[in-house]
Amino acid sequence: MVTFFIALILLIVGYFTYGKFVEKVFGPTDEATPAITSEDGVDYVPMDTKKVFLIQLLNIAGLGPIFGALAGAQWGPVVFLWIVFGTIFAGGVHDFLTGMISLRHNGASVSELTGIYLGKTMKNIMRVFSVILLILVGTVFATGPAKLLSMLTNMNAGVWLGIVLVYYFLATLLPIDKIIGKIYPFFGMCLIIICIGVAGGIIVKGYKIPEMTLANLHPDNTPIWPFMFITVACGAISGFHATQSPMMARCIKTEKDGRKVFYGAMVAEGVIALIWAAAGVAFYGSTGGLSNAINAQTQNGVVYEICKTLLGPVGSVLAMIGVIACPITSGDTAFRSARLTIADWFKVDQKDGKKRLYLTAPLLVIGALLSQIDFNIIWRYFSWSNQTLAMIALWTASAYLFKNNKNYIMTVIPATFMSAVTSTYILMADEGFKLSKNISYIAGIIFAIICLGLFIRYIKHNEATNLSEKNA
Repeated sequence: MVTFFIALILLIVGYFTYGKFVEKVFGPTDEATPAITSEDGVDYVPMDTKKVFLIQLLNIAGLGPIFGALAGAQWGPVVFLWIVFGTIFAGGVHDFLTGMISLRHNGASVSELTGIYLGKTMKNIMRVFSVILLILVGTVFATGPAKLLSMLTNMNAGVWLGIVLVYYFLATLLPIDKIIGKIYPFFGMCLIIICIGVAGGIIVKGYKIPEMTLANLHPDNTPIWPFMFITVACGAISGFHATQSPMMARCIKTEKDGRKVFYGAMVAEGVIALIWAAAGVAFYGSTGGLSNAINAQTQNGVVYEICKTLLGPVGSVLAMIGVIACPITSGDTAFRSARLTIADWFKVDQKDGKKRLYLTAPLLVIGALLSQIDFNIIWRYFSWSNQTLAMIALWTASAYLFKNNKNYIMTVIPATFMSAVTSTYILMADEGFKLSKNISYIAGIIFAIICLGLFIRYIKHNEATNLSEKNA
């Protein structure tokens, strides 16, 4: 229990200390934001800061910090360290900078930002990569809620999937303040209820949250490195967030609220992940008990059982609505972000309703087709591609900071770390190359060193170019 409270305190302190440092390095100004200068009534819409924060939180807090945290808790309390320090030093930095850099470039999507700072080749890679990731996210966050709603109502999951996809279609197509801006406050209250309810239930009812140990407690002895760092994505750092922050960069009214919206939402998501990681092990008594429950019921069943047991009939319904709202409010904006990314790519004016429809319809059709594939297979590929996108976004942020004479060390360190994580994982994983641990570990470190070396070369090349221009 002590470990849990220390972790919770560290997350809050991190927001007010390291978050403030990151904000100071970036240097927000009083310049007019894209929401003001490019207002179009569709995607560029000025909104109240509290509403923007809430939308950003619900955009990023999908199934990831719940399902990912439950899966990550199988390694034991060591997962708390990744959630806390990943959120403060990687995820919060990643979300804040992708949002603020986008804001400085008229709300441009992450793929376009990558092109500006890492070149045309990386831009094209990122365009394809981010659209695929967004469709995967939208699909994952459609099938998950459909199954949860089926458990709650006994209605066929296929029917619920159809309903969710229809909602996604409307949320992707219509102006952001027509649906998303209106219903998110209700979903936000549900999210608050579930967090307080689950955390309170675990504490009040005397469940034991395990104390810190660095030991690997995974029942299958799955290595902590790199699997835990891929499994717990959204609760520590997530590339998906880099696709969401630009969307809110088009709605924020002042740069000085950036830390509240972007860094603050990531810290809030870290708290969500922390609560679910702690609740999973505490509720089932051990990592083995949690693992057995996940294997027998899937994470959907685990979430339902925990909510029903801790909060009773009425509370469990409210809590389940919150858990369902989380993925739905990420799935709708995933497809919306995919539309915006493609629109930025091909320079398609999104003020025109017909043009929005031409982009929206194919995206939802693809999502519907992918929803028929095994959820676990989609989730595994989503997890790796998600963290790879985070790695690229961090290198993009590093290039931005360098070009603007700002402290880039705060992004270079997590970028190098994530380069090692993602490369090692794809070399070892069943969905990757299935290489041995020793080969994968060495190759992953080499890849991270190469990435760092390329960035150093990038710095030296730009410094030499700037010097020659000055002397010319």
